[in-house]
Amino acid sequence: MINQDELKKAWNAVQAAFPKAKPKIGMVLGSGWSDVAESFEKLGEISYADIPGLGATGVVGHAGRLLWCRSSGIETFLFQGRRHVYEGVGWEAVAIPLFIIKSAGASTAFLTNAAGGTHPQWTPGDLMIITDHINMMGVTPLLGAHDPFWGPRFPDQSNVYDKDLRAVLARAGENAGIPLREGVYFAGTGPTYETPAEVRAWRTLGADAVGMSTVPEAILANAAGLRVAGLSCITNMASGILDQPLTHEEVTNTTRQSMQNMKKLILQFWAELANEPL
Repeated sequence: MINQDELKKAWNAVQAAFPKAKPKIGMVLGSGWSDVAESFEKLGEISYADIPGLGATGVVGHAGRLLWCRSSGIETFLFQGRRHVYEGVGWEAVAIPLFIIKSAGASTAFLTNAAGGTHPQWTPGDLMIITDHINMMGVTPLLGAHDPFWGPRFPDQSNVYDKDLRAVLARAGENAGIPLREGVYFAGTGPTYETPAEVRAWRTLGADAVGMSTVPEAILANAAGLRVAGLSCITNMASGILDQPLTHEEVTNTTRQSMQNMKKLILQFWAELANEPL
């Protein structure tokens, strides 16, 4: 069960740091995505260590800062890094960014991650619009007593990843000249990488990319009534597809090599959103 008092303490700290902020969208930058923030006009910054309940990130490739920033005239809360369930920090650290995004009055949560690709014809560096997800974590952050902040007791998940936002993201890719994949994101708990047998099984179930994050945040954001968009950077081929071991260094190296396209796509997406109702 999520401790609501801890979430409120985090929101109070952000309010004190950014009293004039009126974000329309909140974005969580996953492994290797932090440098995307360089493309935004920064209006303010606070370290995760100064946000109660969030704390410093425990994974390489996550900068651990919340930026109040702007692009194409759209005020944004940009979370440089995420906390993961496998870190043992509890659901509060995972839920805090979504609680802050909604409490600040934003309508949209944009979630990014690094993922392993299960398509043999896909290549590291591909960017994939998340169309749906499969939760194989064996748990959901909504377990426990019902909290109305997170919507109804039994939230509908028919359209977690907003189809209109997916269309805008696809248009942004086309206008930026960046080919995009579309597919289903499969989330395991981690922190171990998957086995070849697991990848074969998950691919049979419909997984196009596999990872250890994003799904709990998408569940929370969707339940809370936020529009959700998701984007994966395929940083490696999942276990068993290539005859080589998996490492986090490969993940961060691929995102570094793909950063120009990642920045270009995100800036174009924000430019497209400037003409959309938020």
